[in-house]
Amino acid sequence: MPDVTIVVATKDREHDLRRSLPHHTAPVIVVDNASADGTPQVAADAGARLVRLPRNLGAAARNVGVEQATTRYVAFADDDSWWAPGALDHATKVLDAHPRTALLAARVLVGDKGRLDPTSEAMAHSPLGRPEGLPGPAVLGYLACSIVMRRDAFLGVGGFSELLHFGGEEELLALDLAAAGWGQAYLPELVVHHHPAKQGRDARGRRRREVRNRLLTAWLRRPLPALVQEAVTSLRTPEGRRGAADAVRALPAVLGSRRQVPRAVAEARAALDGY
Repeated sequence: MPDVTIVVATKDREHDLRRSLPHHTAPVIVVDNASADGTPQVAADAGARLVRLPRNLGAAARNVGVEQATTRYVAFADDDSWWAPGALDHATKVLDAHPRTALLAARVLVGDKGRLDPTSEAMAHSPLGRPEGLPGPAVLGYLACSIVMRRDAFLGVGGFSELLHFGGEEELLALDLAAAGWGQAYLPELVVHHHPAKQGRDARGRRRREVRNRLLTAWLRRPLPALVQEAVTSLRTPEGRRGAADAVRALPAVLGSRRQVPRAVAEARAALDGY
């Protein structure tokens, strides 16, 4: 039986799925966020297990896939990404050997030329060092398409937030895992290939969502001075100001959900910002 299941959350991306799904070497669960195109048929034709949702849950659709997986480990992929051959087999061996490590983040290579993603570059030079028991540099942020982790740890902290939808949803998961005492590490020998489409992307809209989600995550988990710093930074650009306004509008839904992380986790997160 396989040790890992790949979970892909998608919506209206039949072209990307048609390219990416044949590259997967582990069982795949595709969770469809109420697509209106041929995405479900592409997933079914590729032999993936298909879960169709009646509405768009955003990143939280991955939670549904993890719940349906029966393997000890789960890996995430976007509809335009895939894990390099052998990467997941190696990841399961590393996780087996490091029982307090919940999550491994891979090196992401972008496009046909294999350009190193800036997030991978940042993780390689993480200021958090390499605590004892971790197989690589400690991290508190990553790209969702580059992580493989323990299924029970993911479910234990509640997975991805439906409130955050998409765009920077990974930070809240990282903080919750760290608060629960789990280690998270970057392993550059694990490789993910990412081929994002250039058309149909709303870069400004994504930056706006990322600002919104950083502010909401700061409210939910970080000390108030960190929230103030994030707010000040967000106001420097038009997209940031719009994202801040979006966060304010969403704030009533999370007013009673604030749960500040332990001091050590807060200090580690602050180290990533250089203060």
